[in-house]
Amino acid sequence: MKYAHSNFEAFARPAKPEGVEKRSAWIVGGGLGGMAAAAFLIRDAGMTPSRITILEASDVDGGALDGAGNGQTGWRIRGGREMEEQFQCLWDLYRSIPSIEVPDASVLDEFYRLNRDDPSSSPIRAMCGQGHPVPDRNSLTLTGKARREIIALILTDEAKLADKTIGDVLSDDFMASNFWLFWRSMFAFETWHSAVEMKRYLARFMHQILGLKDLHTLKFTKYNQQESLSKPLATWLIAQGVVFRHDVRVTNVTVDTLSGQKIATRIDWLEKDVVAGVELSPEELVFVTNGSMVENSRWGDHQTPAPIDTTISKGSIWQLWRNIAAQDPDFGRPDVFCGDTVKSRWVSATVTTQDTRIPGLVQRVTGRDPFSGRTVTGGPVTIQDSAWLMSWVVSRQPHFKGQPKGQMVAWLYGLFSDVAGNYVQKPMQECTGEEITREWLFHMGVPVDEIDDMAAAGAITHPCMMPFITAQFMPRSAGDRPKVVPDGSVNLAFLGQFAETPRDTVFTTEYSVRTAMEAVYTLLKVDRAVPEVFGSIYDVRMLFQAAAELRDGKKLPASGLLRHLSDGTEIDNLLEQYGLI
Repeated sequence: MKYAHSNFEAFARPAKPEGVEKRSAWIVGGGLGGMAAAAFLIRDAGMTPSRITILEASDVDGGALDGAGNGQTGWRIRGGREMEEQFQCLWDLYRSIPSIEVPDASVLDEFYRLNRDDPSSSPIRAMCGQGHPVPDRNSLTLTGKARREIIALILTDEAKLADKTIGDVLSDDFMASNFWLFWRSMFAFETWHSAVEMKRYLARFMHQILGLKDLHTLKFTKYNQQESLSKPLATWLIAQGVVFRHDVRVTNVTVDTLSGQKIATRIDWLEKDVVAGVELSPEELVFVTNGSMVENSRWGDHQTPAPIDTTISKGSIWQLWRNIAAQDPDFGRPDVFCGDTVKSRWVSATVTTQDTRIPGLVQRVTGRDPFSGRTVTGGPVTIQDSAWLMSWVVSRQPHFKGQPKGQMVAWLYGLFSDVAGNYVQKPMQECTGEEITREWLFHMGVPVDEIDDMAAAGAITHPCMMPFITAQFMPRSAGDRPKVVPDGSVNLAFLGQFAETPRDTVFTTEYSVRTAMEAVYTLLKVDRAVPEVFGSIYDVRMLFQAAAELRDGKKLPASGLLRHLSDGTEIDNLLEQYGLI
């Protein structure tokens, strides 16, 4: 497997690997990573679709790409997905998947046209004081010390950051900035999360610094991710002949490591609680989604808090990884990620409106009509003075194809779910949907004497507790995550947020698809390069633009001397172009 940063190989159609028509594949997990692996096996490796089986524990496909419910009892989404142009592997996949919305178009075509005609932007990225914009929201407010810390972190070797947290490497100066407020609420970082991952994010998304204040660099699907991303992919795979088996909980993959190679020899599972499995030959490939952000997600409702369930039982994807990891150190250390759910959990909530009051409130705060069919918040609106550090999102409406006219769906989340709210004097994780709605309405500036009735009658809100939602951000060191294809592996690969691939960042759709592409290409020696991770960190133009943003437009110190040194060079032109001198 190799990487490429040009489009020379991107348009190439690789020849079939020798003998692939006799091979088969078992894919553990029907999330985006698992389905992407099946698609690459068909499109790029030429495997017969009917020889590909996806084993999925739930009764739906898509993993974290969810979306369910109805207009009467309320809609439910655990989260949303922020995407961008530079998700190289994701768009490589979806250029080949037919849209189910637009005739004779791919999902990529549909997505491109939508975001071209209705580009993202945020009218109010951060608010405070019960419904007012943060006064300095158009500045990142970084001190010189904080900027130097960002540069130092980007330049630090990952090995020196092993097991360190963000709080270990960035000071209170950084934490007090709007940069951190915007960054953490956009990506869901906590101070106790991995310094390695923070470094990767800063490097991987250097170009996103240009959009932190108004989110204009982001792109979104038309509907929720189940309908816009998961369903088209599953529909195409089924039409090709891929076998989906639901209600199958894989309990172990036995791997023979005695020969120096790693050969998966058996898969064990519970199918509707019946013990079963399959013996494997070395020619049969096994792709395992190890770990899950949304495992043990539990829903509450308008009158009931979402329960906290941290149990890792037989049939859990975490226990599966433990069972595999016990066989060889190269298979990672799952308890690094799933061992402290206090630090990996938070609560989200889906609000389904029941009358015109809350949509009218959203229009007043954002200045945008939520029923225009166009971008509303353009990403998260973060409440700076919220004890829960609550953010809220209203995506293009309708957010579900079956959503009744005049009904709005909003999504809320709080990164501090274990502290008491400002209006509702309870931790978010102990609150009903109605109580979470009250807290949100308080911060939106609704008069106190109107909050309770609006929350009770104006919405149906479903909270969701996700104990492992940021498990992938837990502090780590080399070897904690297995390589996508472990050294010496003949027929076993790992997929998703807990597999290791260089430079890219977890908690993204891109990461799931990238690991799938790398797994397929490596095990089958596909003669086509995987697109390299976008290299904005290596682009001097992007570095200058980001530097200007980090300085909030202030010129570099001693810019006269710098201009003297750079006069007559391209560097001088760039420094001037981006406002640094």
